[in-house]
Amino acid sequence: MNAKRLTTVGVALSATAAVAYAQLGGYTQANLSSTATGKSFLQVINDLNRLYLYPVDQEKLLRGAITGALGSLDDEFTYYSQPEDNAIDAENLSGEFYGIGVQLVAANPDGTGGKIDNVFRTGAASTAGVQIGDVFVKIDDKDVTSAKLNEIVRLVRGKQGTTVNVTFARDGKPYTVKMERQPVAIVSVEQTVLPGNIGYIALNTFYNEKASEQFAAAVADMKKKNVSSLILDLRDNGGGLLNAGRDVADQFIQSGPIVSLRDRSKRTQVFGGNATNRATDYTGKLIVLVNKNSASASEVVSGALQDTGRATVVGEQTFGKGVAQIPTTLPDGGKAAIVNSEWLTPKGREIHKKGITPDVVVKDTRYTTPPNLSGSGVTPGAKITLTIEGKPVTVTADKDGKFSYTGEIKRPSRSAAQGEAVVDLQTDAILKKAVELLSK
Repeated sequence: MNAKRLTTVGVALSATAAVAYAQLGGYTQANLSSTATGKSFLQVINDLNRLYLYPVDQEKLLRGAITGALGSLDDEFTYYSQPEDNAIDAENLSGEFYGIGVQLVAANPDGTGGKIDNVFRTGAASTAGVQIGDVFVKIDDKDVTSAKLNEIVRLVRGKQGTTVNVTFARDGKPYTVKMERQPVAIVSVEQTVLPGNIGYIALNTFYNEKASEQFAAAVADMKKKNVSSLILDLRDNGGGLLNAGRDVADQFIQSGPIVSLRDRSKRTQVFGGNATNRATDYTGKLIVLVNKNSASASEVVSGALQDTGRATVVGEQTFGKGVAQIPTTLPDGGKAAIVNSEWLTPKGREIHKKGITPDVVVKDTRYTTPPNLSGSGVTPGAKITLTIEGKPVTVTADKDGKFSYTGEIKRPSRSAAQGEAVVDLQTDAILKKAVELLSK
């Protein structure tokens, strides 16, 4: 999320909270040692540097303290981002960077490693012959088979015109390609026209400063094509910028509040003002698709369209993130995201940890449950070959003679052309139901 925008969003609501903070007090450089707990913290830091057997990484130590302080709140949405992770987030938010033109997912069950999920037609990776499913092995001279995904992204991206050598594995066989980093623009909107002249727009994330204008362009394109009705797909959209969510909802609502924010003093204020009636709005029949991964700004949109009766919501119960954060950039280049308000739908509904219940409930059938097997009692280090769905799979037992295998989750196909949607009515029960409802 963008600190400047979200700080602007929260200015009016934060005034009362600022007074409360001043009254409650807090630690400063001058008074940290004024309490027993503050003294204990300083003593632990000093004792580590004085007594610990091994060298102490001062930066890691203090960042760990920051993480621990925010983590003590037991609030998953209040957190600290390391400077290197924050730099990647800033690039993602801007929607532009220099890279090789791919989308990644984790390669390993524990979320580490990197695997190609999509290759854009105009990028360096496409020219080099990189394919979906290829697994990152090395970037230049660094082994990344068990690296965090953000580390892989950071190593792949860089300055325009510089080169990177990447070793991939395809079907277990390694190959290395040299690629020049080129401009990559993140397109968060995909569209197509379905049978029956039904328009379809998928918005993949609100975590993109260009999401609002990209979505507005897609809506304009659908109006030019004179579609009979429209489907807005917010499945697997985990949210992002609150103002982007409001802008998207405003494309379909002509009056009244879209979303309101309430601070800890219970003061409530309509965010961004009421909806505006514009000639560019889409006023035709509308269905919104959601699933359990639709969160935050996606729930702002689906909740507003549901409350106003503007759309029928189809799919699964949504995630339930009904709070907003203010991110602050820290002196070390990191970021602290701090929950400062909860948001409410036009009818005043609180959806935090509840979610949005669809008008028509349908299970998302695009993802199959992968086989998950485990066993024990074999020789430590032994290799075991299993036959899974007709294919041999080899696993290695650990030091206790235990072994496990987790198959891959089937993911929906994505087009190599950014902005182009790929759908399958036969395997997608939610989309199929939406088409049926619009065809009546």
